[in-house]
Amino acid sequence: MISRWWIYQRERFPLAAHGLLIAAFSFSTLSFSSMLRSRTAFPTGSAIIVAFFTLLFFFMQLRIADEHKDADEDKQFRPYLPVPRGVISLKELRGLFLFAMIAQIGLALWLKTPPMVFLLILVWVYLGLMGKEFFVRQWLKERPFTYMWTHMFIMPLTDLYASSCDWMVKGSGLPVGFVWFLATSFFNGMILEIGRKIRAPEDEEEGVTTYSSAWGKNKAVLSWLCALSLTFACALGAASRIGFIVPIASILGPLFLGALFIAYRYLKKPAKKWAKLFELFAGIWTLVMYLSLGVLPRLIRF
Repeated sequence: MISRWWIYQRERFPLAAHGLLIAAFSFSTLSFSSMLRSRTAFPTGSAIIVAFFTLLFFFMQLRIADEHKDADEDKQFRPYLPVPRGVISLKELRGLFLFAMIAQIGLALWLKTPPMVFLLILVWVYLGLMGKEFFVRQWLKERPFTYMWTHMFIMPLTDLYASSCDWMVKGSGLPVGFVWFLATSFFNGMILEIGRKIRAPEDEEEGVTTYSSAWGKNKAVLSWLCALSLTFACALGAASRIGFIVPIASILGPLFLGALFIAYRYLKKPAKKWAKLFELFAGIWTLVMYLSLGVLPRLIRF
């Protein structure tokens, strides 16, 4: 039994990789929120724990929702995945989804802030609508860009919940300027989404929609760079709210040049080794960006 779950997490939700990004994401969200309230404020230990585990459960639930909505296509085109090959059943995943919901409620109540449950419900409702493809599945599948941006709103929603572990617990409203952080998360979600769906021609699969196949490699790469640019701009906007714009620009600027190099090499020759770098770079960019916004300012100032 344990071995089956281990296989599933290794292939579909690797805890080590996801845990690192979610830890950076959740802590940076809390830290940035508290810095907007007061440069000397610091999130509590309980808030850090609740934000991390609640977001970990959110993204796990997102994976489970994807397993259900893509079940027929996976069975037909991707029989090598854990669910179609019988490692884990959809029923077992629904049980895990329910367990996560109960745990998330418990974590919110642990902070003695019942109104947070309403924000939980908001995220669940949107996640449920995503799982049903907003009841216009075929229409969305014919419009990859619309499909992407409608699904990306889950990022700022989870961000909003994580930040509430700071400002709502402290009895204040959403800090002024936090909208920049929400926008950063929204566009960063696009970086991750497009990056993992740019492939070399020989890696394209029948029945699997990628942006390199749907848009062509030129448009897919340009869209990825546009998402990077928008994220960069929003990160600078967020950094300006805490007086940290120069360090952020100094860190993300050279990284952006690295993205341009990857894009150039892939467009010149769309080989597998270059295609794989889009997803890897997206993960590195995400980690560095969130740490630069939420952790580095504290290390330098304190």
